[in-house]
Amino acid sequence: MIELYQDRESVLHQMSARVKILFTLVFILCVNLVPPRSWPSYILFFTILVSFFIISQLNPKSLFLRSLISLPFILAAIPLLFTEPAPYLTLFHSQDLTIQISQSGLIRFLGITIKSWLSLVAAILLTCSTRFEDLMAGLRQLGLPKIFVSILSLMWRYLSLIIDEAICLMRSRDSRNASNIQKGRPNGSPWWRAKVTGRMMGNLFLRSLDRSERVYAAMASRGYSGEPVQANIKPISLRESLALTGAIFLCLVIMVFSFIIH
Repeated sequence: MIELYQDRESVLHQMSARVKILFTLVFILCVNLVPPRSWPSYILFFTILVSFFIISQLNPKSLFLRSLISLPFILAAIPLLFTEPAPYLTLFHSQDLTIQISQSGLIRFLGITIKSWLSLVAAILLTCSTRFEDLMAGLRQLGLPKIFVSILSLMWRYLSLIIDEAICLMRSRDSRNASNIQKGRPNGSPWWRAKVTGRMMGNLFLRSLDRSERVYAAMASRGYSGEPVQANIKPISLRESLALTGAIFLCLVIMVFSFIIH
């Protein structure tokens, strides 16, 4: 089972999942509502994340590596550099080639990059400091429909099963690759790899479908009803309520400040 949670003895880990979920949602909303040119606001939001990171005592290396998943969103914003209106900045100029980017496009690109990265780091802090079961229970307690919680829970559990099936298929492929190793091509030709990968994808789909049906039948026979187990639900304490109120108020103040200086 894939687990993003990192067990630590910190205040953030001991906090109620509902408090952390609400703050993360408000933080992401405020970050994405600020104007693109609000550089001081980005610094303040980043300071909040650094403070929570220090409190949580999480591993900085794993946090940074997981935040790299925001790269596809950054690459999707690259066309803004060339499609936005003038004025333009010249990056390269020669007799045959001139590369120019839009100044407004550059600002929007940097804004999207910073916003997506800050939002992702906030979500990573939430998942690294909250157990998956507590996260699902917190979403249900906050009023998220039962069907959505069930879909998220089953999707996360089936993901590990699909990874196991993929590892078995890759091991089978490697064990049948001896002829290519003797020919001095341990990885096979590109055409061979493409053909094998296509067959593996189809096989993986069929095997994962069959495996998921058997897993769900086993869960249903043990009384699974789609509702997450919520044993020993603790109410949100006054201390946590005050901390949540203060953190949300701080995010709202930063967002209003960004509009004032814009």
